[in-house]
Amino acid sequence: MKARARRLLSIIGISVLTLVGGAVSASAAPAEVNYVALGDSYSSGVGAGSYGDSGSCRRSANAYPQLWANSHAVSSFKFVACSGAVTSDVINQASHVDSSTTFITVSVGGNDAGFADVMVDCTLGSDSSCVNRVEEAKQFARNTLPGRLDNVYQTLTSRAPNAEIVVLGYPRFYQIGGTCKVGLSDTKRAAINSGADTLAEVTAERAAAWGLKFVDVRGAFSGHEICSSGDWWLHSLTWPIVESYHPTADGQRLGYLAALQSVTG
Repeated sequence: MKARARRLLSIIGISVLTLVGGAVSASAAPAEVNYVALGDSYSSGVGAGSYGDSGSCRRSANAYPQLWANSHAVSSFKFVACSGAVTSDVINQASHVDSSTTFITVSVGGNDAGFADVMVDCTLGSDSSCVNRVEEAKQFARNTLPGRLDNVYQTLTSRAPNAEIVVLGYPRFYQIGGTCKVGLSDTKRAAINSGADTLAEVTAERAAAWGLKFVDVRGAFSGHEICSSGDWWLHSLTWPIVESYHPTADGQRLGYLAALQSVTG
């Protein structure tokens, strides 16, 4: 009986080890990553070049979504961010998101608030007209943009309930009192930066309200703004004009990608 008992215990032990080993192997298997990149020109990579056949959306091979997908073991990748997108466009982009989506990045809000027009007005107008125009954009960002962002985040969380959603903000454009001797006055530059700050604050607040991660890239670009003494990671007024005030390839890689990887690995 003792010998039979020992054999029985041995069989049970082997079975348990096999089951445990199988469970360990299963849990060690990498999770499937189905990534959808949504948003506006800061996500599509305007300013970073290499747009391929993406047309007016200007999706760059150097944009942070493409770089993140290249450096991670993604099972699928849909890059649908598009230059000029506003919140309603991103809601349309969300048709590419479904219950199988596990990872989403998005930047949006700057075009809704009219910051492209702000840059035109500040370039052509006086200090006071620039400051007033920025204040108008900031009021829109505080009073109207939150509801529009809520519509975006509600759409994404309902369509992809199991996805990790990361919302990325915008950098400040200028270093005040920096190396630039011509161009916009520091009064205008400071006003524009204050608009970027307001946009970041509003976006961060609404992302938090929906339980989403917000990546503030202002710190990542610090020391690399226009007029800084270091390498500029943003274009100033340039040609083609659409690339003005957008991140360079370095800005996408060393600014946006690095900031994103700080929260995702």
